[in-house]
Amino acid sequence: MRIVLVGPPGAGKGTQAAYLAENLSIPHISTGDLFRANISQGTPLGRQAKQYMNAGELVPDEVTIGMAKDRLEQPDAADGFLLDGFPRNLNQAKALDEILVEEGIALDAVLDLEVPEDEVVKRIAGRRTCRSDSAHTFHVEYKKPKTEGVCDECGGELYQREDDSEETVRKRLEVYHSETEPIIDYYKAQGLVVTISALGKVSEVTQRAMEALRQKAA
Repeated sequence: MRIVLVGPPGAGKGTQAAYLAENLSIPHISTGDLFRANISQGTPLGRQAKQYMNAGELVPDEVTIGMAKDRLEQPDAADGFLLDGFPRNLNQAKALDEILVEEGIALDAVLDLEVPEDEVVKRIAGRRTCRSDSAHTFHVEYKKPKTEGVCDECGGELYQREDDSEETVRKRLEVYHSETEPIIDYYKAQGLVVTISALGKVSEVTQRAMEALRQKAA
């Protein structure tokens, strides 16, 4: 299957993308991975992206689109893929359509993970990260440390990253509503969108998503 995964920040896209890609035996292609791979390999697009990122500027659509096009042309994506974080806006969605037309293929589904805004804020603003090892993360409600403010793994101090503050989360949601949400209507017009609730346990959401995709493919 060829799938685009969409949803607000905090919807669990990265987690669900990994499980779905494994279940469907297709590559999980995320924008973050595209950037990291191109920058680490020193590709022309990676060098361009790095210049913008080092200057604190947004990477232009044409650079992101170029990276996505190159990745979709790799052999492992020939029989399907799951795109996570791309397309991020209407311009990128239209560019993706052009790429797929050139390849003589089309999307099978756009999976929309739906989460209430208050839940998004609760999920992200409640995160606490270890200062000693950022891979160790906890949550004030969903994954409490044994001792408040102390990492269970290494004893490091737990803190709230600036990116996880409620103010920042609400700004990210504003950007999502203005830039990314319009692609859902764009794909609805093509009859591609499948919307599921992203509330509940990870396994429950995965099962819900797999069932929705099976029905879409039927």
